[in-house]
Amino acid sequence: MATLPDNRLQLRAMTAEDIAAVQALSKAEQWPHRQQDLAGMLELGTGTVAVMGGEIVASAMWWPCGERYATLGSVIVARTCRGAGLGRIITETVLDQIGDRNVLLNATDEGLPLYRKLGFNGVAEILQHQGAAFQVPLLPLDAGERIRPLGVADEQRVTELVEQATGLERDAVMEAVFGKGLGIVLDHDGAITGVAVFRRFGRGYVIGPVVAPDLHRAKALIAQWLGARSGEFTRLDIPGDVGLGDWLENLGLVRVGRVVTMVRGTAPVGHGSSRSFAIVSQSLG
Repeated sequence: MATLPDNRLQLRAMTAEDIAAVQALSKAEQWPHRQQDLAGMLELGTGTVAVMGGEIVASAMWWPCGERYATLGSVIVARTCRGAGLGRIITETVLDQIGDRNVLLNATDEGLPLYRKLGFNGVAEILQHQGAAFQVPLLPLDAGERIRPLGVADEQRVTELVEQATGLERDAVMEAVFGKGLGIVLDHDGAITGVAVFRRFGRGYVIGPVVAPDLHRAKALIAQWLGARSGEFTRLDIPGDVGLGDWLENLGLVRVGRVVTMVRGTAPVGHGSSRSFAIVSQSLG
């Protein structure tokens, strides 16, 4: 673990009582997290805060994805405390907690140099699209295919589908997503081959995860939500290589940001016939 740069600085576990202060750090970065969003994230994982003079000046969280992987996020250092190595210290502290797991994170351009020094390598990119004014035609499906509401009996199969698409164990994350959102599934003669979940997040709503067998069916799932919630401020975080960007732009969901997906260790590999077209969130992956 790194040495603290100031003997007035303390690192300790994040608690529910810290959420308001962490949300203030997030807001200063113009990140959209509500306190409810951060509280839900903390319930799924472990947080660390840095405190100086009784004030929280930095934060970081991580979430286990089984025994082999973890995701790291919400790494924030107050602007008044930058330049003293605090970002590295709190990140190294969290990495010590994670242990031998392979670690994934989505890095802003500002964070890239630090994460590279800590052994992370860029492997992909995530593009953030959002908007509130859009017109969406519904897309046709093949015979035997239909989009229907996700039911309780579907949850285990959907969790397996998401895990196959991402290569990550997602049981706890998906349980939380089911509890907070509404889902639709792509049903092909009784077999579930795709899913899209719509839930409250940040300034409005987010669609994610989205898993589908191909681009056309991913669009069909997304269009179902956009058509049903036209006028609602909606966000998607999509892998840069899935081919959704131009379509979303044409619908009115413009690209507003980009982060780099980085891995320390071995990147997870999806398997099965479906892939991920939108992630749960930039922090959770």
